[in-house]
Amino acid sequence: MQTALSYVLPDVPRAAAIWLSLLGVVILVIAALLLRPRHLLRFDAGTRIREAALPSRAEHTEEQRDQDRWAEEVAVAADRADATARRRREEWLTAQDEAEQAWQAYEVAESDVRRLTGAAGMPLPQTPRTPSEYADRERWLHRAAMAAYWQRELSVEQLSDVFAHRGWDPRLHPVEQELALRRAVRDHLFALQQTAHERAQESWRATELAASAARSLRDEALSALLPQVEERDSVLPLTALGGVEQTREMPTVVPGRAAAAY
Repeated sequence: MQTALSYVLPDVPRAAAIWLSLLGVVILVIAALLLRPRHLLRFDAGTRIREAALPSRAEHTEEQRDQDRWAEEVAVAADRADATARRRREEWLTAQDEAEQAWQAYEVAESDVRRLTGAAGMPLPQTPRTPSEYADRERWLHRAAMAAYWQRELSVEQLSDVFAHRGWDPRLHPVEQELALRRAVRDHLFALQQTAHERAQESWRATELAASAARSLRDEALSALLPQVEERDSVLPLTALGGVEQTREMPTVVPGRAAAAY
């Protein structure tokens, strides 16, 4: 018995020291859990769950490469849309200028018609009604119609009507023929002005559509270039000590936009 005790007693202080050390570690861990449970839980469970849920580095790199490629393609499309919008705007400005010039020409023709209409109330000069006089009147009408055609005041159909005497009487006095000719010019210029006005409106609508498409693509390009929002907190709700469930609602993240703050 004494021999057994002689072997055991020297090891008792060493064993007591080991047990006291283990007991101290346990007490420290329990105290830390009681004082800062959320921090330790997040450090342990939250971090590991988040690391398991988030994509790996290789997946993140591939996703970022696809995102960069998509942003580059959208940026190229936006640049082309901007060029198209600028071209459409230049076409609209040209059409607007043509419509304005056509309106001014119509106003001049309308002024000539009003002037000649007032002069038509005066007595016409008396001329002998001979075949030679009628031939001169016909030649005058043809020359005046040709001059108006070369100045783009008459259409080719109207010029054909003049030479074919469809709706035109070459035996009328030159004053009356000039009034009829000015009225035909006015009608033709008014039709040109209406066509130019409609073309300007169509060009404006095309310009608006091109500008809207360019803005949409530019917004899409900016959204593609924005960095994606990474969730820094745990992706799953955790339960703290003491039976109180602590949860955190995950905000909805729209691609290309920052998460809304709650």
